[in-house]
Amino acid sequence: MISRIPVRGRWVRVRTSGDASLPTVVLLHGITRSLEDWDPTFEALAGEFRLIAPDLSGYGWSAPHPDGAGLAALGRGVGELLDALEVTGPVHVAGNSLGGAVTMTLLAQRPELVASMTLVDPAGFGSEVTPLLRVLGIPVLGKIIATTASRPGAIVQERLIFADKSYATRARIDHAMAIAHETDAGLTAWKTADELGSVRHGILPGWRDELHTTIAKTPRPTMVLWGDADRVLPPSQLENARSLMPHAETHLIPGVGHMPQLECATEFAALLTDFLQRNAIADLPRAASQ
Repeated sequence: MISRIPVRGRWVRVRTSGDASLPTVVLLHGITRSLEDWDPTFEALAGEFRLIAPDLSGYGWSAPHPDGAGLAALGRGVGELLDALEVTGPVHVAGNSLGGAVTMTLLAQRPELVASMTLVDPAGFGSEVTPLLRVLGIPVLGKIIATTASRPGAIVQERLIFADKSYATRARIDHAMAIAHETDAGLTAWKTADELGSVRHGILPGWRDELHTTIAKTPRPTMVLWGDADRVLPPSQLENARSLMPHAETHLIPGVGHMPQLECATEFAALLTDFLQRNAIADLPRAASQ
């Protein structure tokens, strides 16, 4: 079920499935994206887990967070949504791209809420990023690009995400155009990109180093997946994730781009389900208390 719910005076669009008796999994999308990126995951995991996938603050059809569009505000928004849904945790959290960085931010902010992390082609493990996101850091021009909707631009972005271009469907392009025309998500994307990176340096190291230091104090069971054909965030960054989180389980998925949950949905769901079952919340009393 997709609904809009009030969270501290603003509207948040969220998809939910399952009831509170089931282990809870929170699914967080990437920059410029929306909760629809998790549709196949909902279909695959239905009945086994309580699933929650929001449009992040200011993205999709969710209202912006009053504290801005940086990681701190995006993470806070997720925590506030869980509070509004009366989710007390701990919950499993999975995040793709920017959503991976938001997942780690939520752990840093609210460690009692997070039982495990699944990071899917996540931001935060290197400076390299596609030039299409780098240009958002150009003063004035970046804002114009982010807030100007064009179908050719949407086609380029969708094709960039997938190794198999057949996944850049007309329906996905139409969805991207609807968001661009009906919301201010482009402005949010520019604000997020402006805070986290620059045209010269790519993804900035300051926030990455601070985040890694913080989450190292509250380690959780972690799985990191990366498509080996990712052209948004290079798969070489998986090695950085392995070095920074030696306890993490890692998977490099052949022939897949930036969104394994869409491009190899069956394999992704199987890996996620296996990881979640092996790291059941009932077996994590220490994680819940830290």
